Amino acid sequence: MGERLNSVRRRVEPLLRRIFHAYFLLVRGMTLGVRAVVLDTEGRVFLVRHSYVTGWYLPGGGVDLGETMEQALWRELKEEGDIDLTGDAVLHGIFLNSHVSRRDHVAVYVVRQFKQDRLPAPNREIAECGFFAVTALPEGTTPGTRLRIAEVLHDRPRIATWR
Repeated sequence: MGERLNSVRRRVEPLLRRIFHAYFLLVRGMTLGVRAVVLDTEGRVFLVRHSYVTGWYLPGGGVDLGETMEQALWRELKEEGDIDLTGDAVLHGIFLNSHVSRRDHVAVYVVRQFKQDRLPAPNREIAECGFFAVTALPEGTTPGTRLRIAEVLHDRPRIATWR
């Protein structure tokens, strides 16, 4: 059953992505998102696997109208990982996500001070989530996610595009 669902998702995903971005193009003109490299005390990184797209990602999402990037970050971390910040999130950079749209930008923050009482149960948006050793990221971790982690943890030069 799970493999059949993954097969359907892979076929439908490109169309859904285009529909979402066409909608945002009409509503906003330019889209802005936030993501976080959340690191626990053991140096593991928090990743999420969504129910509607393939792969493992840094937690995050779109910035809503009237919302600051920091507010969006707080909201997305709570929604996707039941994570509450207890200190400042540090802006790592803002990246052009041109493989999605020439109008899409993603602000990436580094989070080291937080509390999480528990991992959230799977829901309609998040199929799985958890902390992973950087040397053992789950299969399917996206190239953009791997690149941001390498920049933060291994002092790799920042690349201005998401990739």
